Amino acid sequence: MHKLFVVMGKSAAGKDTVFKEITRRDLNLKTVAGYTTRPIRDGEKNGEEYFFVTKEELGRLQESNKVIEHRAYDTMHGVWDYFTVDDGQIDFNERSSIMIGTLDTYRKIREYLGKDRVVPLYLEVEDGIRLERALAREKTQKKPKYTELCRRFLADEEDFKEENLLELGINKRYNNENSEICILNIEKDIRKNMED
Repeated sequence: MHKLFVVMGKSAAGKDTVFKEITRRDLNLKTVAGYTTRPIRDGEKNGEEYFFVTKEELGRLQESNKVIEHRAYDTMHGVWDYFTVDDGQIDFNERSSIMIGTLDTYRKIREYLGKDRVVPLYLEVEDGIRLERALAREKTQKKPKYTELCRRFLADEEDFKEENLLELGINKRYNNENSEICILNIEKDIRKNMED
C-alpha cells in the first residue's frame, strides 16, 4: 500500500537535509512541496522546498476548497502562511510520497487521508546543536532574521511538547546528530512501511 511519509521536527533539526537525501535514495518516492506566503530564502527554488505564493493565491485556493491544512504564524516580519494543497501531488494509486511538515500538518493530513496512510518521521537533535545550526544558516542570508530565529526556537518548545507527540502516536524518534546514521534508519523504516 502506498503511503505518505511526513518528515518533521523542531527548527534546525535537519529536516531539509534528511528530506533531500532520502529522495536521492532508490525508494521511488514522489516529493510533495508545501505552499507558503513567506519570502523565498537564498538558495531556495520555487516548487522544490515550497511553492511561494501570495496571500491572494492562498485565498483563491481556500475558496476552491483545495487547502488540506493551513497554519499562519505571526512572525517578526508579518504573518506567514504555510499550507498543503490537494493539487494532485499525493496520488496513492501512483506511488508513495514524502513531504516536510509540522505536527499540525501531520495531524490534519492524517485526518484528511486516513491514519493508516500517513507515516511520521520525527527528527530530534539536542537543543544546543539546533541553535548552532539555526544561527549558522541564518548568517548565510543576505538579510539575517535573528529575531525570527529566536521566536521559532521558543515556539517549537511549545509545539513539540512530549504530550503533543504522544497524543499523535509518535513514539519512534530519529536522532539526527549524525545524519548518515539517521538517514540509514529512516530509509530502512520507509522500506519496511512500504512492504506492509
